[in-house]
Amino acid sequence: MENSTDGGRRGRDRRGRGMRGPAVLPGPLSPRPPLPRSPRDIFDRIVLEVVTEIDERWSARLGLVEYAVEDSPYLPTDWEEGRVPLSSLIRGRGGAPTRLVVFRRPIEHRAIDRADLEAMILTVIVEQVAELLGIPASQVDPRYHDD
Repeated sequence: MENSTDGGRRGRDRRGRGMRGPAVLPGPLSPRPPLPRSPRDIFDRIVLEVVTEIDERWSARLGLVEYAVEDSPYLPTDWEEGRVPLSSLIRGRGGAPTRLVVFRRPIEHRAIDRADLEAMILTVIVEQVAELLGIPASQVDPRYHDD
């Protein structure tokens, strides 16, 4: 089954699909990063944007804080409270950093649309940082609303 048009070599385009692979993917000079493909990517990107802004503003007072996103919290079998936590704040001790964990699934479950998701993520992170700093949440970020 030799292809007579290319002198016996099998070409890259042997089935007429056109260029494929790394040669046609967006390169480092692409004008913007690729769009998130999954709800998890979207959630992670929103959290990263909020955390970056807040950490830039409050890093001197916060010290070392690790931010993380997990799908859902681990609840012990004897959990009696009817509410699922949206985040967890574990204060650092000694050389261990403070850790702020945002739980993706409970927040996504409560959000109606993308704008609501963004507002909920902002609210959760701002309230935890405010608790950590011991100041009102409205001082942490001007976009925070008490409602």
